Amino acid sequence: MNPPSRLLILVGTMTNTAEYVAQAIEMDCADLIPEIEVRMMDGLDIRVFDGDALYLICTSTYGSGDVPDNARALYESLGNEPKFLGHVRYGVIALGDHGTHPQTFCQGGRRFDERLADLGAVRVGDVFCHDASAGTEAEVVGAAWCREWLALAMQPAS
Repeated sequence: MNPPSRLLILVGTMTNTAEYVAQAIEMDCADLIPEIEVRMMDGLDIRVFDGDALYLICTSTYGSGDVPDNARALYESLGNEPKFLGHVRYGVIALGDHGTHPQTFCQGGRRFDERLADLGAVRVGDVFCHDASAGTEAEVVGAAWCREWLALAMQPAS
């Protein structure tokens, strides 16, 4: 199996932080993969996973551990229109604030991870959780994590 030539970053956000992280990854990781596309989750459904790409879910957590409003249709379609996604390889960047919301910390990203795994998709590496109360910039640490994650994801499958 050849390494992927395209990274599709799907962004779920309420305050644009996840979008800023995705844009930082797009700029910082352009030397690692031929094509990077950042796409907001607005209006998307499970068919977004029909393509030939490596997927990165980059999402914040909203309310009581929910996915952001713009990600709701995609998230719900994974449960309402289930189909086998065994061809999908993905990673997750989950944004949260452990200091303010310890019980629901990074649940938006973890929810996507659970749904994708239930449909047979294969996660590469661990879910990356960024804590807004940690004093680090999500864009900086997210892009650094993604460089390491892409190196792992780009290895030929054995």
